[in-house]
Amino acid sequence: MKVSEDMWKYLQERLGYSDEEMKLFRANPRNEDIISKAPALMNKTVVIEVVDSHGCNSQHKVGDKFYFDGAGNLLAKLCPKKICFSVLNSAAPLIYAASELFYAGVDPNEMRFKRVGCGDVGVNCGGWGHIAMELSVEERKKE
Repeated sequence: MKVSEDMWKYLQERLGYSDEEMKLFRANPRNEDIISKAPALMNKTVVIEVVDSHGCNSQHKVGDKFYFDGAGNLLAKLCPKKICFSVLNSAAPLIYAASELFYAGVDPNEMRFKRVGCGDVGVNCGGWGHIAMELSVEERKKE
C-alpha cells in the first residue's frame, strides 16, 4: 500500500526529522512497508501475562497482565501499580518479535516460543524469586 504525502509529512513532524533525515528515512523501502501496515497493528494490544510466580519481591502473581499498544508502548493505566524493571526487560524481545511477525503477515499468537522469565534466577539458584510470562496479541478494546 502506498503511503500518502500527508502521512510522510505527519511522520516528519512527529519524529522531528530535518528534510535531509526524512530523505534517508523514505529511502529505506522497509519504512514504507511498516508504515502502510502500522494502522492494523495499532488496533492490537500486546498482553504479557504472568503464568508462574514464586518469591517475586515486586509481588507479581499469576494472572497479572502488562499491556502494550501495537507500537510497544506500555499502557501504564492498565497495568499493576508497581512493575519490576525485569518484566519490561524480559518482555521487550517478545514484543519486538510479535511486531516483526505481524509486519511479515504472520499472526503473532502463532509464535512458538512466546514465554520468557524475569532476570531473577530464584531462591534455588541464589536469587530471590522468579516469574514466567507469556505473550498474546488481542484486538484493541474500544473505550
